[in-house]
Amino acid sequence: MKSFLIWFIAFIITALTAYYQRATGPTYPKSGQIEFAQKTIGYKLLRSHGGTSDHQVKINADTSFTAILAWKRYKVDELYNKSEMELIDGEFVGTLPNQPPAGKLEYYVILKQGDSETSLPSDETIVIRFKGDVPIWVLIPHVIFMFGAMLLSTRTGLEFYSKEPRLKIYTLWTLGFLFIGGFILGPIVQKYAFDAYWTGFPFGTDLTDNKTAFAFIGWLVALWMYPKSKNPKYWAVAAAILLLAIYMIPHSVMGSELDYNKIEKNKVQIQKNIQ
Repeated sequence: MKSFLIWFIAFIITALTAYYQRATGPTYPKSGQIEFAQKTIGYKLLRSHGGTSDHQVKINADTSFTAILAWKRYKVDELYNKSEMELIDGEFVGTLPNQPPAGKLEYYVILKQGDSETSLPSDETIVIRFKGDVPIWVLIPHVIFMFGAMLLSTRTGLEFYSKEPRLKIYTLWTLGFLFIGGFILGPIVQKYAFDAYWTGFPFGTDLTDNKTAFAFIGWLVALWMYPKSKNPKYWAVAAAILLLAIYMIPHSVMGSELDYNKIEKNKVQIQKNIQ
């Protein structure tokens, strides 16, 4: 198989995987539409917010409606806060208060017209995660290196179809991109976003960190087995499939999450100690 065709196939697989990972992740905006009061209402509700500002929830709806924003802290047994959304430049705008890094709020929008009302979304609530502002100078290289690693990994696996496979050089490039993107730039991004360099094993259960480590180990094993195996190409294919499977896991699943209940317990304990 010609080199250009192999690279093209690897690029297509990488691009499709990147889109799938992003679109299925828990921070991807939730969009849809409902029928209410003989009108079709579309919405796009965000599930991630970076920086120190409050988050604005915006809904395009008929001005004959009244819109109410309901929210509470995620996984906390408390009543929803409810406030009427303002009509600004033809759309309803409500505010969610900024949270500490990895803090999450659960929210939805109530639309009313006369005695009738509905909610957006109609069958669930939206969970939004707050994070620190990540500088573009580290975020863009991190993304480039992580998906560059995916491209190189796929390209290495496709060396299976080459008559004279160059497994070692492509594997070293794959490991290099994974190391820089996942173990140098990744922790810097994590620190800016959630005030922690590493929240995977053994310090936590962050799946994003853990899957990077698994992919890296997989390629290290393949590199180690090349000179020991009669069919080294199979080890490259196995490592490429492992990384592909890992990258298919939606981004930010089991990511950093602030435990509000633990914070409240600590506050109570501190007050008791003071007394």
